[in-house]
Amino acid sequence: MSWSTRELAELAGTSVRTVRHYHDVGLLEQPERGSNGYKRYGVAHLLRVLRIKRLADLGIPLSRIADMGENEYPRESLHTLDAELAATIERLQRIRMELALILRQGSHTDLPPDLTPVSTEFTEADRAYTVIANRVLGPTALDSLREFLTTGDATDPAMTDFDNLPADADEQTRERVAEQVAPYARKLHTTYPNLSTVHDSPVGPQRAVQALALALKELYNEAQFDVLLRVSRLLTAAEQD
Repeated sequence: MSWSTRELAELAGTSVRTVRHYHDVGLLEQPERGSNGYKRYGVAHLLRVLRIKRLADLGIPLSRIADMGENEYPRESLHTLDAELAATIERLQRIRMELALILRQGSHTDLPPDLTPVSTEFTEADRAYTVIANRVLGPTALDSLREFLTTGDATDPAMTDFDNLPADADEQTRERVAEQVAPYARKLHTTYPNLSTVHDSPVGPQRAVQALALALKELYNEAQFDVLLRVSRLLTAAEQD
């Protein structure tokens, strides 16, 4: 009694294509052929296919199965797989917790929930800038950023005029807004000195500074960027005094 490839596949609960793939990757020995030239599979082949299918269903890669002996108990592979599954479950649980926070807060998916301000909504420019900051800043600055966003300090009346500043704002308006924002910026610099820390950036300090500067220039309109430069000059002058 022997079986054709199709019959073997049906008995094993798999497909002809899968059986042929097992041959191609060296998992299943080629059977003898009958006088008619057709393959003749036997019980040993069926058992081998069932074993491969069972191990694959458990999640063991075919490349790892190929390294096992015919009757070897795959203890090491099973331990490795168990550790991988535990890590995957932990990752999925973390993602579910994060999704729950996002759904509860109604926050944007570009940022983790702990980088969303608790008392105000981001402007589009603020959100985009924070997305970039989350990538290029290191743990030191990001810890300060999280604290800043979750304590309510992200809200200040001085920023309302800045957020609403049109690109064609005149000189007088720009100077007025800069003078309003400067005390708030000085407070943030004093309270969160690590916000501008880049020494532990994952992309390197120089590239981090470059990316953040370019983001400020391109995400905020011309007048807003000019106000930020004026605020920087005001803070520098105050420090020198």
